[in-house]
Amino acid sequence: MIRLGAGRPDRIVAVGAHCDDIAIGAGGTLLTLCRARPGLRVDALVLTGGGTGREQEERAALAAFCPGADLRLTVHKLPDGRLPAHWEEAKSAVEELRLQSDPDLVLAPRADDAHQDHRGLARLIPTAFRDHLVLGYEIVKWDGDLGRMSAYQPLTPDTAEDKVRLLQEHYASQRHRPWYDREAFLGLARIRGIECHERYAEAFAVTKLTLDLGAPTPGAPTQGD
Repeated sequence: MIRLGAGRPDRIVAVGAHCDDIAIGAGGTLLTLCRARPGLRVDALVLTGGGTGREQEERAALAAFCPGADLRLTVHKLPDGRLPAHWEEAKSAVEELRLQSDPDLVLAPRADDAHQDHRGLARLIPTAFRDHLVLGYEIVKWDGDLGRMSAYQPLTPDTAEDKVRLLQEHYASQRHRPWYDREAFLGLARIRGIECHERYAEAFAVTKLTLDLGAPTPGAPTQGD
């Protein structure tokens, strides 16, 4: 179990307030993880869009973003833009997810996101996943709330391109939005890549992280040998 440390996860939880949040914020990371670890379990929760065409988009999209994974997706029907007024229902959904999974890693919105739905969900996550490593993803939008991030997942050029292609392919309902385009997604990935000396990357906010800097290398002699 990784808990608040970093390593190679076997079980992931990914949560979003809206269909497409997870893919926009952490789609490249999911592709990277799932391609490297076939059979990885991914428990995904989306709070809005259930029973609509957006749920159908989300199911197809996350299946593509999690190739070879044991994907388990739940999409609820809470009202878009009104999550703070439905706090109890949102909290119950997160707590139910926690009962179903004890993950090594949680991908969630970041707590200082300007959108009230993203921010509200982000603040619920630590109440259920108390000692788990949580990476808060970012979503570019008109609010201008992008900030300084503290963790990076490098993306190969192919993975960055695949992320953009899958976003365009699976979320037809969002293509009319002025910010929903190749330049926006690759541009942000390029900037985050520069910040970590890579070509492309996704960036995350980390609230807590436990270090294990003194762990011995397997097979290395210990003091007194």
